[in-house]
Amino acid sequence: MIAIVERPSLWQRVRPVLSVFDGALAGGLLLLCAIGLTIMYSAGYDSGTRFVDHARNMALGFVVMFVMAQVPPQRLMRLAVPLYTVGVALLVATALFGITKKGATRWLNVGIVIQPSEILKLAMPLMLAWWFQKREGQLRMLDFLIAGALLLVPVGLVVKQPDLGTAILILSAGLYVMFFAGLSWKLILPVLLAAGIGLAAVVVSADRICEPEVVWPLLRDYQKHRICTLLDPTTDPLGKGFHIIQGMIAIGSGGVTGKGFMNGTQTHLEFIPERTTDFIFAAYAEEFGLLGTGLLIVAFAWVILRGLLIAAQAPTVFSRLLAGAITLSFFTYAFVNMGMVSGILPVVGIPLPFVSYGGTAMVTLGLALGILMSIARSRGLMQR
Repeated sequence: MIAIVERPSLWQRVRPVLSVFDGALAGGLLLLCAIGLTIMYSAGYDSGTRFVDHARNMALGFVVMFVMAQVPPQRLMRLAVPLYTVGVALLVATALFGITKKGATRWLNVGIVIQPSEILKLAMPLMLAWWFQKREGQLRMLDFLIAGALLLVPVGLVVKQPDLGTAILILSAGLYVMFFAGLSWKLILPVLLAAGIGLAAVVVSADRICEPEVVWPLLRDYQKHRICTLLDPTTDPLGKGFHIIQGMIAIGSGGVTGKGFMNGTQTHLEFIPERTTDFIFAAYAEEFGLLGTGLLIVAFAWVILRGLLIAAQAPTVFSRLLAGAITLSFFTYAFVNMGMVSGILPVVGIPLPFVSYGGTAMVTLGLALGILMSIARSRGLMQR
């Protein structure tokens, strides 16, 4: 008797490995990666190995995402408190013993030089999701006040460094968790109304409050200068306003169809500052125009909508809050970056996900989206 053993096909061997990825979410991310590599080749053509390094960072991000997708949400929940505690402790150590570069104390030498604020981008939503999971079914206003205190401690330490961009990301991630946990609109609407009135007042009185002798409370001079330059970039066209002006020129000159791949004059004549990092959206809009920008926005919208669907279908309060916060944090990355390049938001150091160059940001995004994949996978396992 002869036994016949069928060899599994390549797809049958690869399929279990790929099953950790949510197909719809992965499709949107691959489209973003394709766009990112395309514009990085053009914008980074004269910047040595930027394209190769960007591809390597993407590969690293996907490896981190794959590994993180294997970790069940229950295990992540056990990491929430230790990770938050370590992150805050490192921020305190940074304030006391940190390395100062260009007037900012954001780095700490622990054998290797790290930026502890990056830890809080994930530790913050993990911690607050853990807190509200523990309070499930018995939420009171005091619980939201405690959550607010847990949020404000690291945000205050990061603002003091100063690092406004990272502080915005940490603050928004925490606020998203609190919103999804059921924070009353009676508290949200007055804050939004006050913020709207404040912004309107700043715009109306810009000429007076932007005078050099006027001191803004709670803000440093360079932060005041950024906001005043945003309101009128022509007041400092060769300084802080240069970034905004050149970004808007590049975006506007792209028109509907763009100038074509590797044909962006603002990009290749080096008028766009930081064209491979914070201002890469301007380079992309110049070369691919309104149609290309529309495709990019569709890719971001696809990832965000898929993430919100994963959050809505998550099996536990912890995973639902965490997935929602990660998804809207991804939205914050994209919105703030495109907003600052377009001249509607102040210039802060926030990259465009999977498009801007940067290894640290790619690893952070890989970790966050790996958690989202893990939550999607946990729902599938529970349904079997």
